[in-house]
Amino acid sequence: MKELLERFVQFERAIAAEKGEFGLFALFLREDAGAGTSGYSGYSAKWDLIVAAPWIDGNRKDALPYITKRIQEAFSPSELSQLSRIVLVDLTNPEVEEINRAVRVQSGQTEIRDSNFFGLRIKHAYIITSQRTNVDQQIPA
Repeated sequence: MKELLERFVQFERAIAAEKGEFGLFALFLREDAGAGTSGYSGYSAKWDLIVAAPWIDGNRKDALPYITKRIQEAFSPSELSQLSRIVLVDLTNPEVEEINRAVRVQSGQTEIRDSNFFGLRIKHAYIITSQRTNVDQQIPA
């Protein structure tokens, strides 16, 4: 998992440089995500990629296909098999704001275990970026 996590950090940096900063970029392992251990080796459970950004809020219709395409280009089939879904969340969602207050990190790796986010039990989470961003910031083309 350690190598995959570092690849997601690099991926987040690349997308942020191209499209704009993220308010939240995180990997969540839901309690109901299936079998697996939460260590760094032999990992078989599936992660949710949770993202929020001004450029996503400004163009939700194109954001998911864009992120999906970029992930498919950047990650191997083996790495992709560890990803369950991509979840786009509004920057103004109270849960995003709560995470932004509790965790401040940019292109890093903050680990959280056994928490509740978005009404779901999260067994394990890696917060790669969590920062308050200007919701009205200029949306790149």
